[in-house]
Amino acid sequence: MGARFSTALVCAAWALCGAAQAQDIQLTAPEADAVLTDRLRAASLLLQDTEDTRTAQDLIAAARADYGRLVAALYDAGYFTPVVRITADGREVARISPFAAPRTINQVTIQVDPGPAFRLGTAEIAPLASGTELPDEFRPGGDASTRLLRDTASAAITGWRNVGYATAEVGSQQITARAPQAILDVRVQIEPGQVVQFGTLIPRGQERMREERILAIAGLPEGERFSPDTLDRVEGRLQDTGVFSAINLQEGEVGPDGVMNIEATLVENEPRRFGFGAEISTDDGATVSAYWLHRNLFGGAERLRIEGEISGIGSEGLEFDTIEEVEGIDASVGLRFSRPATFTPDTTAYAELGADYLDEPAFSMTTIGAEFGVEHRFDRRLTGTLGVGLDYYDIDDEFGERQITALSVPVGLTWDRREDPLDARELFYINGTATPFLTDQGSGGARLYADGRIYIGFGEDRASRIALRGQLGSVVGGDITDIPPNYLFYSGGAGTVRGHDFQSLGATQDGVESGGRSFAGLATEFRQDIGETDFGVVAFLDTGFIGADPMGGDGEWHAGAGLGVRYDTAFGPIRVDLATPVRGEGVGEDLHIYIGIGHAF
Repeated sequence: MGARFSTALVCAAWALCGAAQAQDIQLTAPEADAVLTDRLRAASLLLQDTEDTRTAQDLIAAARADYGRLVAALYDAGYFTPVVRITADGREVARISPFAAPRTINQVTIQVDPGPAFRLGTAEIAPLASGTELPDEFRPGGDASTRLLRDTASAAITGWRNVGYATAEVGSQQITARAPQAILDVRVQIEPGQVVQFGTLIPRGQERMREERILAIAGLPEGERFSPDTLDRVEGRLQDTGVFSAINLQEGEVGPDGVMNIEATLVENEPRRFGFGAEISTDDGATVSAYWLHRNLFGGAERLRIEGEISGIGSEGLEFDTIEEVEGIDASVGLRFSRPATFTPDTTAYAELGADYLDEPAFSMTTIGAEFGVEHRFDRRLTGTLGVGLDYYDIDDEFGERQITALSVPVGLTWDRREDPLDARELFYINGTATPFLTDQGSGGARLYADGRIYIGFGEDRASRIALRGQLGSVVGGDITDIPPNYLFYSGGAGTVRGHDFQSLGATQDGVESGGRSFAGLATEFRQDIGETDFGVVAFLDTGFIGADPMGGDGEWHAGAGLGVRYDTAFGPIRVDLATPVRGEGVGEDLHIYIGIGHAF
């Protein structure tokens, strides 16, 4: 009873004397460079910023943990004979009994002597699978660190897993530090295990999704040799459906026959979703859009999307300097049904119905159409589409009033390497489409279009970057009066040349002003983030060419330039651009404002 009572008194006294107070915590490491010092600060619990001052008890606990954390950080940087001392008001923390903690602590000093940086002497790891790429530093004479050893072992295991040995692991290891020479000798033995084949996918956690559809969408190739890339592809297919908010693939035990089942733990999203958007510019007014989406209509990841858009709102009343009315109200409504894993796990079948009314500067048109087709994902970045469309057009333009029915076969290919489509900072995007068509008047041709974008970033986090966009288009064949106006090309406005009125540049066809059969556009932007804020600035130059000939003959150029501001949000940067013509009509007179979400390209 007495012993327990005494212990309780000690604990109570420790808690009572640990009142919060201000402390001076210093790190001294005179032999460490700036990079190593920053690593030590990041590893230390004592040096972490805290909103409230800490008690003496808190400091002692953090200091005891810091011994191991600082030594681990030094090993990770290649220093294997360090000396770490932590004192609290001059007393070594490691020697302070937890039952005799001080009532207060005014100063804590962390002293670190990293010792010499080690280099590798012997550097051996074996056996290695064919094609394994080890870190370049893992060689005799290379800088030694525990991070390098981890990366080397991971690369060796990954090499074996890539050729089907799913259970490869580190067998034995011999690591010897020769302190006087600052040399680390490393010998690692890898145990590849056996070749593994995929078994079955076992889904768990789904609610509405049918199991057979999960298996069809995932497309795990039973009986084929194990591959991490294949597992990534399986996970990607499930993610692309939008049905699941979380997907976790776990490798099962390997049976005597070398077969491994994969367990998929799934968490479903809410099946329904809706959204809306808005954009405004001085040349084509305001645009509002909305959609409703069901992403698991029949329990097989079937997706139904209904959307509508109204644009040109207020364009008649929007004036900025010399800007005048350029168009009326446009409206569209559409329905798209899609079903993944049709024909193959990477093929999605779709059906679309839509109706549009366009009141453009050069024409007005009502369209009702339907399209059926497939979208095939060759890999995570490359997608192709093939469809068949039937559209009815009621047109009123400079060629007169007429009706056209057109059968089309749109084909497209998209290669998207951007890490963030809303705010790309590197790599590229390429899209190409070809749309052969045949009208009820017996006139046929094809519309060709390509859009390429390159992003080049500089500096930390690519805060400075250059974005380039090139567009090419051509309409070959077909009588001009049998070609739907929206197949022809115009330039001017937010999607082509900012600073010029929407669709202000066209071409003369058979003596009549209309769209062109050829188009070329080039846009350049310099984007710069402003410090640590969410703001950025943009300078841009857009140029566009429209020609009456499919190969670019008999045409005109115009260009626009300007400045913009960006503000980053969770759903993409908010864009505000101010542009003026620098070539073509309106130079020195017109000024246009564009507001929207996401970069211009």
